[in-house]
Formats: sequence, C-alpha cells, structure tokens
Amino acid sequence: MIRITAWRRHPLARYAVLILALALVGMVYAAFVQAGKPADAAMAAGKVDDVAEGKSLFVAHCASCHGLNAEGTNTAPSLVGVGAAAVDFQMSTGRMPAANPGPQAPRKPLARWVDENAIRQVSAYVQSLGGGPQVPGAEQVDPKLGDAGRGGELFRANCIQCHNWAGSGGALTQGKYAPNLNSSSPTQIYEAMVTGPQAMPVFNDTTITPQEKRDMIAYIVQVREQKDPGGFGLGRIGPVTEGIVAWVVGMVALVLAAIWITAKKRQKS
Repeated sequence: MIRITAWRRHPLARYAVLILALALVGMVYAAFVQAGKPADAAMAAGKVDDVAEGKSLFVAHCASCHGLNAEGTNTAPSLVGVGAAAVDFQMSTGRMPAANPGPQAPRKPLARWVDENAIRQVSAYVQSLGGGPQVPGAEQVDPKLGDAGRGGELFRANCIQCHNWAGSGGALTQGKYAPNLNSSSPTQIYEAMVTGPQAMPVFNDTTITPQEKRDMIAYIVQVREQKDPGGFGLGRIGPVTEGIVAWVVGMVALVLAAIWITAKKRQKS
C-alpha cells in the first residue's frame, strides 16, 4: 500500500494515467470501426463474405481504371465513399464496366461476368471502403406506396428540364444527355437520385425526402404505362418532333397536290 501511495504521489503519475486512458479509448474506437465496416457492407450486400469476393472481382475487372484500392486514376474517379447504390446503378444498367471512355457512359447489355451476385459483391466491397448511400429496399421504391399526383409535381419541378415531362430524356451540353427513363427500374431511379450519376445532381434526403422519391417513382411508372389516345406518341419528345412531322407531312401533301393539279391541267389541254 505504501508503494502504491508513493507511486500515486509521483509527479509523472498523472501523465501515465492520461496516456493509459488515451490508449484505452483508441483501442475501443478501433474495435468499433472495424466491427462497423463489415456490418455496413453486410447490410448493403447481405453477406460479410461478399466484401472479399467483391474485392477479387474489383481487382480483376475494375482496378485498371479506378485503381487497386478504388482511389481513382486519370481515367476514372475514386469510388471511396460513393456507396453500394452507385455501384448497383452503374453495373445493373450496363454502364460499368465502360466499353469506351467518353463524355457519358451509355446504358448497354451487361458484361459476361456481371450478374446479380457479382453486382452485390462489388457493391459490398465499395461500401466497405468508406460508406455512402446503400441499395434501397423493396418498400422504399414500391410505386404502389407512392402518390403519383404529388410525384408529378416534384418531377416537373426538379427533373423535367432534362428528362422531359414523360421521362423521355434529352440532349445536354458537351456530348452529355439525360437518358430515357422507360428502361429504368424503380430501384435504379431511386439510386440515380441519391448518387447523381454523371451529369445528374444529387437529391439527398434533405432535398427530396424518401417518401417524395417514392412519389416520383410512382409518377414515372404511371406515365410510361399511359397510352397515346391522340395517335402516335412520336417518342413523347415534345413539340419540336410534332412540328417537324407536321411540316414534313404538310409539305409532302402540298407537293403531291401540286403534281396532281398540274397533271390534270395537262390532260385537259
């Protein structure tokens, strides 16, 4: 007891206790971080083992552009912190792996090695690198749980400038374009809103709430299922296409009428 009391009164005792406390806090924090990473990845992918499998696929098929640790290169951006939702969107639409570098990666058929398992595994690996938006659940993107009327208002306020009122897409600057949404699944639409792929802005939950996102999905699904009672939809691109068709049809009709009138005049003479 005398020795312990003497040690406690030593001038360096307080510093030793402080160092010990800091070391203990650091160890606890490191344990929580390491435990949280696999859990976060597992939440996005369903299995902790998917992280290891996803890393193998990433190194084999993605590292040549994004770097061995997804840190990014001159060819492709860093994937640290983009989240599983961004990977799921890019791979499930065939945009990644990219065939050729360009201003925008187009939607295309999936690569031979890409399937649901590969997408889930690569998504889990990227999620483990720095977190980020996760793949939404089925309830989050269910159009039956959304308000299409409210979604239409939100879509016209935030998306119509690029995607057209019917989601038919449109041209942007520098070779980029807003893609047609008719081929996009509800999950892909949600993922695009929370990750902002390519030229699209990010609509996080503070800008557009999850319920509002679901309302917009309900509107997009409803519009694509609508018929065109007036005749041909003409791609639903808008008045420009309708004007061109009207002009071409009108001019052809005028030319044919002029030929017919001239031919009748010749026959009489």
